[in-house]
Amino acid sequence: MDHMGTKTLETSRLRLRQFREDDVNAMYENWSKDEEVTRYLMWPAHKSAEISRMYIDSLIHGYEKLNNYNWGIELKEIGQVIGGIGAVRLDENVESVHIGYCLGRQWWNRGITSEAFGEVIRFFMDEVKVNRIESRYDPRNIYSGKVMEKCGLLYEGTLHQSDYNNQGICDAAWYGLLREDYYLHIGL
Repeated sequence: MDHMGTKTLETSRLRLRQFREDDVNAMYENWSKDEEVTRYLMWPAHKSAEISRMYIDSLIHGYEKLNNYNWGIELKEIGQVIGGIGAVRLDENVESVHIGYCLGRQWWNRGITSEAFGEVIRFFMDEVKVNRIESRYDPRNIYSGKVMEKCGLLYEGTLHQSDYNNQGICDAAWYGLLREDYYLHIGL
């Protein structure tokens, strides 16, 4: 893989960029304090902006590493981050990244997560040259699965009671996209 770190990516509506210290309030207000947003995530809703600050500080320190990929999803129209997307796990041996994402509830069902994920997929395939992109979700969170399908990931199976989130022990539906399938799908 050709690691290059969390570089800024753009789509028509979005700027995917490194988190900054001045994103704390937007993160807290737009998604991290919302228990509905974190319902199926592995981290609880933030009880204060200070928790969001500590999280962003940890991300900023991680940007020093070229194999660190964590983007704030900035909606260009308002100039604020409204969610996050990144590689929550990276495996050099099989050249794969595991992608996680979340978005503020106010922006659900507008295709924003799919737009962000699609650009992240393009970046990882074309620039980083990964062999595999994968993600998983709790099957009760059907909209997360729809994002994966819309972005071209293929269903690989469900591991029963193999995961944990804010709802407790849960199933995990796994999706993946191989480099060869990505290029076959886009016709290269």
